[in-house]
Amino acid sequence: TMRTVLTSNSKVTVLRSDLHAVIDQGFLDVPGNLFQKKFRSPEELQSDIELKCLNDLMSLLAPSTDIRVLLNCVSSNLQAFIIQPSRSKEEFRKLASDFQLRWNFLLSAVSKAMTLNYADSFG
Repeated sequence: TMRTVLTSNSKVTVLRSDLHAVIDQGFLDVPGNLFQKKFRSPEELQSDIELKCLNDLMSLLAPSTDIRVLLNCVSSNLQAFIIQPSRSKEEFRKLASDFQLRWNFLLSAVSKAMTLNYADSFG
Protein backbone atom coordinates (compact mmCIF):
# COMPACT_ATOMS: atom_id res chain seq x y z
CA THR A 1 0.00 0.00 0.00
CA MET A 2 0.98 3.64 -0.27
CA ARG A 3 1.39 3.90 3.52
CA THR A 4 3.94 1.08 3.38
CA VAL A 5 5.89 2.86 0.64
CA LEU A 6 5.83 6.14 2.58
CA THR A 7 7.29 4.50 5.68
CA SER A 8 10.28 3.17 3.75
CA ASN A 9 12.99 5.79 3.26
CA SER A 10 14.66 3.85 0.47
CA LYS A 11 11.41 3.19 -1.43
CA VAL A 12 10.34 6.84 -1.26
CA THR A 13 13.77 8.04 -2.35
CA VAL A 14 13.87 5.66 -5.33
CA LEU A 15 10.25 6.40 -6.30
CA ARG A 16 10.81 10.15 -6.20
CA SER A 17 14.06 9.87 -8.16
CA ASP A 18 12.45 7.64 -10.80
CA LEU A 19 9.42 9.92 -11.14
CA HIS A 20 11.69 12.90 -11.75
CA ALA A 21 13.77 10.89 -14.22
CA VAL A 22 10.68 9.80 -16.19
CA ILE A 23 9.59 13.43 -16.51
CA ASP A 24 13.03 15.02 -17.02
CA GLN A 25 14.13 12.46 -19.61
CA GLY A 26 10.95 12.82 -21.64
CA PHE A 27 9.70 9.25 -21.23
CA LEU A 28 6.10 10.39 -20.80
CA ASP A 29 3.87 9.74 -23.78
CA VAL A 30 2.19 13.17 -23.61
CA PRO A 31 2.21 16.02 -26.12
CA GLY A 32 4.62 18.94 -25.85
CA ASN A 33 6.66 20.15 -22.92
CA LEU A 34 3.94 19.88 -20.30
CA PHE A 35 6.24 20.22 -17.33
CA GLN A 36 7.33 23.80 -17.83
CA LYS A 37 7.72 25.61 -14.53
CA LYS A 38 6.15 28.92 -15.54
CA PHE A 39 2.70 29.25 -17.04
CA ARG A 40 2.20 32.01 -19.58
CA SER A 41 -1.51 32.69 -19.08
CA PRO A 42 -4.51 31.76 -16.89
CA GLU A 43 -5.84 29.64 -19.77
CA GLU A 44 -2.65 27.59 -19.84
CA LEU A 45 -2.75 27.20 -16.08
CA GLN A 46 -6.35 26.03 -16.31
CA SER A 47 -5.43 23.43 -18.92
CA ASP A 48 -2.41 22.21 -16.93
CA ILE A 49 -3.98 21.78 -13.49
CA GLU A 50 -3.20 18.08 -13.48
CA LEU A 51 0.48 18.84 -14.06
CA LYS A 52 0.52 21.30 -11.19
CA CYS A 53 -1.11 18.67 -8.97
CA LEU A 54 1.48 16.07 -9.93
CA ASN A 55 4.37 18.48 -9.40
CA ASP A 56 2.94 19.53 -6.03
CA LEU A 57 2.58 15.89 -4.96
CA MET A 58 6.11 15.10 -6.08
CA SER A 59 7.49 18.06 -4.13
CA LEU A 60 5.83 16.72 -0.96
CA LEU A 61 6.91 13.13 -1.51
CA ALA A 62 9.53 12.42 1.12
CA PRO A 63 10.32 9.65 3.58
CA SER A 64 7.71 9.47 6.34
CA THR A 65 5.31 11.87 4.61
CA ASP A 66 1.88 11.43 6.13
CA ILE A 67 -0.53 10.33 3.41
CA ARG A 68 -2.96 12.97 4.69
CA VAL A 69 -0.50 15.68 3.58
CA LEU A 70 -0.66 14.30 0.03
CA LEU A 71 -4.47 14.09 0.12
CA ASN A 72 -4.70 17.66 1.45
CA CYS A 73 -2.48 18.81 -1.42
CA VAL A 74 -4.84 17.31 -3.99
CA SER A 75 -7.86 18.67 -2.14
CA SER A 76 -6.39 22.19 -2.04
CA ASN A 77 -5.65 22.16 -5.76
CA LEU A 78 -9.15 20.90 -6.58
CA GLN A 79 -10.62 23.61 -4.37
CA ALA A 80 -8.54 26.34 -6.01
CA PHE A 81 -8.80 25.25 -9.63
CA ILE A 82 -12.09 23.35 -9.96
CA ILE A 83 -14.51 24.21 -7.16
CA GLN A 84 -13.89 27.93 -6.55
CA PRO A 85 -13.79 29.01 -10.22
CA SER A 86 -17.07 27.24 -10.97
CA ARG A 87 -19.88 29.75 -11.30
CA SER A 88 -22.58 27.15 -11.89
CA LYS A 89 -23.28 23.47 -11.45
CA GLU A 90 -22.78 22.94 -15.19
CA GLU A 91 -19.41 24.71 -15.17
CA PHE A 92 -18.34 22.66 -12.15
CA ARG A 93 -19.29 19.43 -13.94
CA LYS A 94 -17.34 20.46 -17.03
CA LEU A 95 -14.22 21.52 -15.09
CA ALA A 96 -14.35 18.41 -12.92
CA SER A 97 -14.86 15.98 -15.80
CA ASP A 98 -12.14 17.66 -17.89
CA PHE A 99 -9.73 17.47 -14.97
CA GLN A 100 -10.60 13.83 -14.28
CA LEU A 101 -9.96 12.83 -17.90
CA ARG A 102 -6.64 14.69 -18.06
CA TRP A 103 -5.55 13.44 -14.61
CA ASN A 104 -6.31 9.83 -15.58
CA PHE A 105 -4.46 10.28 -18.89
CA LEU A 106 -1.43 11.76 -17.11
CA LEU A 107 -1.33 9.05 -14.44
CA SER A 108 -1.64 6.37 -17.12
CA ALA A 109 1.29 7.91 -18.97
CA VAL A 110 3.34 8.07 -15.76
CA SER A 111 2.48 4.44 -14.90
CA LYS A 112 3.38 3.28 -18.41
CA ALA A 113 6.69 5.16 -18.39
CA MET A 114 7.58 3.92 -14.91
CA THR A 115 6.71 0.33 -15.83
CA LEU A 116 8.71 0.40 -19.06
CA ASN A 117 11.75 2.26 -17.74
CA TYR A 118 11.89 1.61 -13.99
CA ALA A 119 10.09 -1.69 -13.49
CA ASP A 120 12.39 -2.79 -10.66
CA SER A 121 11.63 0.18 -8.42
CA PHE A 122 8.07 0.79 -9.60
CA GLY A 123 6.89 -2.83 -9.46
